[in-house]
Amino acid sequence: MATTSTEASTPEASTPEASTSEASATETECPYAPVDWPLSRRGDIVPAECARLREESPVARIRTLTGDDAWLVTSYALSRQVLEDKRFSLRDTALPGVPRQYALTIPPEVVNTMGNVNSAGLHQEVLRAFGPRSGPASAEWMRQRAHELVDAMAEEGAPVDLRRRFAEPYSAALICEVLGLPHEEGLRLMSGLDLGFLTSPVAFEGCTANWDKDFAFVLRHVRAARAEQRGLIRRLCDLRDDPERDGADLTDEMLAATVTSLFGAGVMSTYVFLLHAALTLMRHPEEMEQLRRRPEAMPYAVEELMRCTLSIGDGLPRIARCDVRVGDVLVRAGELVLVCVEGANHDPEHFAEPERFDLDRFGPGSSSDPHLSFGAGQHFCPASAISRVHAAEALAVLLERLPGLRLALPVDQLVWRTGNIKRVPERLPVLWDAG
Repeated sequence: MATTSTEASTPEASTPEASTSEASATETECPYAPVDWPLSRRGDIVPAECARLREESPVARIRTLTGDDAWLVTSYALSRQVLEDKRFSLRDTALPGVPRQYALTIPPEVVNTMGNVNSAGLHQEVLRAFGPRSGPASAEWMRQRAHELVDAMAEEGAPVDLRRRFAEPYSAALICEVLGLPHEEGLRLMSGLDLGFLTSPVAFEGCTANWDKDFAFVLRHVRAARAEQRGLIRRLCDLRDDPERDGADLTDEMLAATVTSLFGAGVMSTYVFLLHAALTLMRHPEEMEQLRRRPEAMPYAVEELMRCTLSIGDGLPRIARCDVRVGDVLVRAGELVLVCVEGANHDPEHFAEPERFDLDRFGPGSSSDPHLSFGAGQHFCPASAISRVHAAEALAVLLERLPGLRLALPVDQLVWRTGNIKRVPERLPVLWDAG
């Protein structure tokens, strides 16, 4: 699952003293960068601003949708510095009065709940549930589900919308299986996620409506009889009621908020990345055929797809907890920093020919830097391992079962959703050769 602004967070160290050598430095004057933020929502072209800013001003001053000032970081080295430095906080982005990239469309306490997962003792259970080997959804389970969906696509016949007929139901079933929610409810739970992941300059009446509905649904499962529970929900309830520990800090509401957050972030990240991965392969038919003949190379291909695809639509946000120097810029305490993942992942200083889709870039013996699509440092996607397997199994089945898989329309006719934290194609209609 490629990283989003709802990444899981581990507890952060207390704020360091601001009176460091960095704080005593002279702040670099930096005018606003001449870019429109957010960048283009097209998911098939790397925004030209990435290369220009990386070359001219890798830490650039921008103005966000909310009218707040922020620093946009576009180089790999500086992006990694920000993501790994504990003085930059994800959790603080939910505090009142801080600069934002867009208005909060989930209750602020939800971000705090996810930020406190580790201190509440939930973190290890979340990691265990999303582990591809120890979790309930094995690679075999994913493969079987993918085959079932392709069976239905083949019966329907081409063209088929890969988003509605494959990526969404496949991802919803996976996350429901892990969390312990009914599979048949997965698509219904997804139906309102667009509200929760909308980017808007101001909060609006319906922005938390889908959260409230899904939270109430999950809360009923948290409060169900133990014999009716399964997956992560049951494990979290077992943890709450464990006589060996003090479970008073784990409330039904906290567990429900955790599960609801994991569903939304998990489903959105996995299905959108899968669409981008399929689109990239269809735009590189020779490499797709090569991968079809070398299925053992799929794990390395997935890493390259995670690097080069553009599913993350907005910068990863952090609030500086004290004055910190980033490159030539002194970021002051309380300022917002946005890490531009597509800029970092296409930095030629760290990835040779970054615009080239290279199946062997992360293969055996590779010396390539790791991509930053899962973040870095203390903030990371708890489903990073299962996400890799999720994509690998789905793509392997698509290539095996649908020879000649290709777009049913010119790529420049795809419609990309506006106002969303992800770059999402509204439809991805595909054709394939009859068997």
